[in-house]
Amino acid sequence: MSSAVELHSLPNLTNEPAAASAPSSSESQPSRTESKDAANAPPVPVLDTRTKQHVFRERVQILALCWCLFLAGWNDGTAGPLIPRIQKVYHVGFAVVSLIFVFACVGFIGGALINVPLTDRLGFGKMLFFGSLCQIVAYSIQAPAPPFPVFVLSFVINGVGIAIQDAQANGYVASLKHNPEIKMGLLHGAYGAGALVSPLIATQFSQLSRWSFHYLASLGVAISNAIVLIIVFRLKGQDECLASVGEAAGETSTSEHSTFRQILSTKTVHLLAFFILVYVGVEVTIGGWIVTYIINVRGGGPSSGYVSAGFFGGLMTGRIALLWLNSKIGERRVMYLYSVLAIGMELVVWLVPSLIGDAVAVAIVGVLLGPIYPITMNHTGRVLPRWLLTGSIGWIAGFGQAGSAVFPFITGAIASKTGIKALQPLLISMMSLMLVLWALVPGKRRVD
Repeated sequence: MSSAVELHSLPNLTNEPAAASAPSSSESQPSRTESKDAANAPPVPVLDTRTKQHVFRERVQILALCWCLFLAGWNDGTAGPLIPRIQKVYHVGFAVVSLIFVFACVGFIGGALINVPLTDRLGFGKMLFFGSLCQIVAYSIQAPAPPFPVFVLSFVINGVGIAIQDAQANGYVASLKHNPEIKMGLLHGAYGAGALVSPLIATQFSQLSRWSFHYLASLGVAISNAIVLIIVFRLKGQDECLASVGEAAGETSTSEHSTFRQILSTKTVHLLAFFILVYVGVEVTIGGWIVTYIINVRGGGPSSGYVSAGFFGGLMTGRIALLWLNSKIGERRVMYLYSVLAIGMELVVWLVPSLIGDAVAVAIVGVLLGPIYPITMNHTGRVLPRWLLTGSIGWIAGFGQAGSAVFPFITGAIASKTGIKALQPLLISMMSLMLVLWALVPGKRRVD
């Protein structure tokens, strides 16, 4: 791997001033057609000069971040199988149990807001470790099944931790120069793996008297995550971690404004953030409410939690198995294909009254939605300037996590009045909104 030829922009390998090779005035302003062709041209190959030690360290770092995202997926996959049991234990309806998502949303938004300014002060490694500690605290509160208000408040702490770690992990991988698309796919494949495993375990705990002990399992994963992060990254800053794997530090801004202000004033960042908000909302709404839908509408039994596992298993599969298709069709164009097909499969779940058929269709929806998140992160790296990339991805990922709370809560609130049968038309509406937002996102390659 260390001797492979990578596809990246060719750096200036000489010390000659730019003026020495400047084109004439007639050549300095290419035509609109030439500019478009240049933007769509493949990157120029550049030799990978990293050592084997650099490559090994990078692989260790990627595995550590994958474990971090595994825990995020584990957390998101827990809700679906446990919601019916939580309702029964605490004697609450759809609207009240949805407060779990509301308070998680508060945590996600809080994590997104503090991530950029705190990262400037504390650095990458310390922020990752801080986020992992937040999850340890949250699961410690949830494990003994405290009174419902305390149980719900713990989701704020958990939300802060997940938002910070998600932002840091995505920003770091997007900053890598060598095969970032594959590494981003693996990173979010790990998220899908966590979301696949969690419902399998949560379904078993949901049928036990000590149902909340599922959070003890979550606590164990969270503790191991904190240990791995501190051993691998050692509380170091991002530039120092990048240097240890033979990567150049990110470019810095020459603007007099703060990085956070620049991020908030960039229109593309907000379009991508709202797109991810809706996407994550779709993803977690399916994972969180599909079990209730299958039980109440399709007459499924206690093992219906495995339908949620099938969805997240599809999510994991799609993020890895469809990498070749993303490359063949083009990441921007393939997003439309996945979205339209996913809408079609949701229509099957809505209109075909078959328990097995619906379970299969839900798994296929997972496969189709799987590549969307990593593709969006890769696209962000192409359309934003490098010096804003890490902070912007942090904001997009953190803000997007709020979607995992807002839309499931809206679903629960509507279901309290109309029944959970409203889930499918809501999902189809949300997926259609995704298509509109993606069409608004700029497709041009950034110029560093």
